[in-house]
Amino acid sequence: MSAEMAEQPAVLDRLLAEGAAAIRATAEAVAQRRPRFVLLAARGSSDHAALYAKYLFEVRLGLPCGLSSMSTTTAYGARPRLRDVLVVTVSQSGGSPDLVASAQAARAAGAITLAVTNNPDSALAAVTEYQIDVLAGPERALPATKTYTASLLALYLFVEGLERAGTAPAGTAPAGTAPAALPGLAGRILDRADEVRTLAARYRFAERMVLTSRGFGYPTAREAALKMMETGYIPALAYSGADLLHGPLALVDNVSPVIAVVTGGRGGEALRPVLDRLRARGADLFVVGPARSVAAASAGFVLPVDGVPEELQPVLEILPLQLLAYEVALARGRDPDAPRALAKTVETR
Repeated sequence: MSAEMAEQPAVLDRLLAEGAAAIRATAEAVAQRRPRFVLLAARGSSDHAALYAKYLFEVRLGLPCGLSSMSTTTAYGARPRLRDVLVVTVSQSGGSPDLVASAQAARAAGAITLAVTNNPDSALAAVTEYQIDVLAGPERALPATKTYTASLLALYLFVEGLERAGTAPAGTAPAGTAPAALPGLAGRILDRADEVRTLAARYRFAERMVLTSRGFGYPTAREAALKMMETGYIPALAYSGADLLHGPLALVDNVSPVIAVVTGGRGGEALRPVLDRLRARGADLFVVGPARSVAAASAGFVLPVDGVPEELQPVLEILPLQLLAYEVALARGRDPDAPRALAKTVETR
């Protein structure tokens, strides 16, 4: 896991250098089909990457977007009408039977089907009309790290390609942002592992944890919660800041660790009242985000995101939280490379 986390700057750089043109061509081909709706299908970490894509499709393109309930086709045999619907299936391995079966059923139902995977020779890629290779290289550790950030960037490049090809509604201006700075910024963050190791001592004996964010940062909170659960075996609950106030806030007290992912931009602004409520409850609050957000917390990790648009910040936000999950697992005497009861490719049906 440590070695694969360290590879992420090189993976992001490779995807930009070697994969961007192919992703752009795929986006142009899909844009010509003029999809009217988007459905996303995924499991595990890829599900969080898909949730990130949902924000991109809806915010950048104005396309309605939903997360597919795969069991409706694989278990119940439903056959939805999917003509002119873009179905994007995100999977690191491309091997889970339910993902393959649902993508196959979607194509048979008239959908435009796209696989985003780290295995272009997978069963999933074989049944979809279009494919995107995230070019992360072999990932041997059970916790997904480099495949997750590569999937985020690949999905961003695809949506950007759709936008440039004219899928965005009239009057929607392209963000004009370049992700070229991401590999260098990722390297700077990963070089601060010693800082994260010190912070990890706060959570060595944690019995539970709450993670929260809003907007583009919410998938990061969910992915970080998964990393804490699968590596350190800490029950970690992730909530949108809005949902946290609708009941789960009662979980939080002055001994409850809370990690807030504060994205610089509108999502971070929307989270501000939630942070005020958490501080009022005396929560042990750790913030990952821009310097101005970290300053008001009990502890934090300042992200170098000046000039990075809000929709690209999740590629960087998850990095210190991957490091944190790794260091917390070690502090608790766990092996983050081989979490108990888990397999790298989970074959759900």
